[in-house]
Amino acid sequence: MFESIGFDISFWNALAFAVGGILAGVINTLAGSGSLITLPIFVFICGLPAPVANGTNRIGALIQSAVGLRGFQRKGITSFEGAWWLVIPSIAGAIVGSRIAVGLSVEAMNYAIGGLMVFMFFFLLVKPGRWLHEKPRDLARNRNPLTLLVFFGIGIYGGFIQAGVGIFLLAGLVLAAGYTLRSANGVKLLIVFVYCIAALAIFFYHDQVHLVYGFAMALFQAIGAWLAVRFVARVPDADVWIHRLLVLIVAVAAVRFFL
Repeated sequence: MFESIGFDISFWNALAFAVGGILAGVINTLAGSGSLITLPIFVFICGLPAPVANGTNRIGALIQSAVGLRGFQRKGITSFEGAWWLVIPSIAGAIVGSRIAVGLSVEAMNYAIGGLMVFMFFFLLVKPGRWLHEKPRDLARNRNPLTLLVFFGIGIYGGFIQAGVGIFLLAGLVLAAGYTLRSANGVKLLIVFVYCIAALAIFFYHDQVHLVYGFAMALFQAIGAWLAVRFVARVPDADVWIHRLLVLIVAVAAVRFFL
């Protein structure tokens, strides 16, 4: 498949990978939708077919999640107790979504995602305190059947197309599972890391992964993830800034998915 694609290591390609990858790593670690940057680079600069770009994009998501997750663990920002109740249905959903993605166009899905992003934009603006204030964690909420169903659905979406999944994971973690934005980011990275392994295996099996481009982008995404963890650890009101970034990204994503 990749003989006609080749590998362009020109200065402009390298610059696009460096700037785009670092920005995507920061955005994905703090909020989500960094794939709105990486996917166009793979398609329009690298010349990858959309299905291959979708699969290749999982390499960066996997590696940046590993870097960010390690950073959150070392700095003690997030408690992962009970998180596997959310990881398991997400993996199951990602397997389903990935198997759908290898044979379908994403055009119709884009309109659905755009509609969800518009809804999420206004939802973020109404009673923003629910996203920002610390509240007692009830681990039983992670085992609630409705919560499990929510994360199974998010896993399907994440397996189908990575773009925007961080937004939905944060919404599920904050509103369904009761995390704050600050702590939810660590659990989000754990979920993405684990389900990306399953999704990437399926895309790789169907020859929809360009390893060279994927690892090149992943290098810079890992740098972005490292920078994002340092920001969360050092800024006391990180939740406020994450919420603002979330609102901005959701607004941009809503417009982008309708174009």
